[in-house]
Amino acid sequence: MERIRFEQAEKLIRKSCINLKREQGFRDASDGVIDTGKLQEAMMELIEAEEYIYTSLPTHELRGEDASEFCRRLIVAREAIDHVLADFGVLERQDPAERIKEAVRGKLIIVNNSSVKKLLVKAGVESQNILVAGAPLSVDDMKEINPKIPEGALRGIEKKIEHLRNDIERKLDTLEDVLVVGESDKSTELLAARAEELYGADSRLRENIKDLTAEEILELLS
Repeated sequence: MERIRFEQAEKLIRKSCINLKREQGFRDASDGVIDTGKLQEAMMELIEAEEYIYTSLPTHELRGEDASEFCRRLIVAREAIDHVLADFGVLERQDPAERIKEAVRGKLIIVNNSSVKKLLVKAGVESQNILVAGAPLSVDDMKEINPKIPEGALRGIEKKIEHLRNDIERKLDTLEDVLVVGESDKSTELLAARAEELYGADSRLRENIKDLTAEEILELLS
């Protein structure tokens, strides 16, 4: 049974790569260490994809969401396999900065402070795709962050919120999806929740985000 499953997996791998132009060829393998996590990820995705062989009987034709999901499984498996092959020098590892730039193409990234913006720009994100909020997206959120804030200060915050919302809407004329990226602290969590409510934003919050490697940032933003 195991042999049959591995043969099915091999066929799916070949199917995922057939007629696809690669920018680089395969090299001879060098010494390396197997990334067992990535290899297991590839196998699990292929096993999930294998189910479509049986659910699509007798024609094996897939349409709509089934076709998209089947191909998504193969793509994830292929990326994991490419990662393992790169560890053995068979494929050249692509610059993480280029992969990060591609991962956030068309996305507006909202951060809560300039240090996170600097981190993302250094990793490869285009500066014009990042907006530093510097304030929450509602006065109620500001009151939750600082219940003792004076009324006079709130009037200034209201102006900042108005400018921030205008900046977001202007950016969304050319960008589509919204991500809130930053530390897992109260103010950023409130920013992310309000951005989800107003703009359908996704949040990518991590503790100690400043310690992430380029590969970890890529995984965070993908």
